[in-house]
Amino acid sequence: MKHPLDIFGYCPRCGTEGFAINDFKSKRCPKCDFVLYFNAAAATVAVIVNDRGELLVARRAKEPAKGTLDLPGGFVDSFETGEEAVTREVLEETGLAVSETKYLFSLPNKYIYSGFEVHTLDLFFLCRIEATELPKANDDVAELFWMPTENIDPALFGLQSISKGVAILKEKIKEII
Repeated sequence: MKHPLDIFGYCPRCGTEGFAINDFKSKRCPKCDFVLYFNAAAATVAVIVNDRGELLVARRAKEPAKGTLDLPGGFVDSFETGEEAVTREVLEETGLAVSETKYLFSLPNKYIYSGFEVHTLDLFFLCRIEATELPKANDDVAELFWMPTENIDPALFGLQSISKGVAILKEKIKEII
């Protein structure tokens, strides 16, 4: 799997060939001294639990990990807070309106996209929803369903950080909700 910095053979600032590795997370131009850092992208994960203690679970419609279980969420857009992003992503993927968010924890992840690793920092939020409508799968979600928390198997979740996060949630769900 290619590292995203590998695609930069030329300096993005001046166009000089030989854009060279500076350290494990950056490249430097030998001509103009421009340094490009590769840092993690922010992403959000929605933890939505209904009044019966069931977790809202999605099935991924697209790669990576197509067909595996997931939780609603996605990338944070520029100039958007984590809370705004998770609220937007829940609406886009489920049609549900989030009324309240509470930050829980974060986990690093590697997300394979367009043939290379996108490193992310996944921010997990407990989301309260305005439960006047049933969730419906939209965007990159194939299916949505409620799963009793005692039936959760972290191994069924295809993305590494989501699997780890679900294991944490399963262990501490009573404290979290």
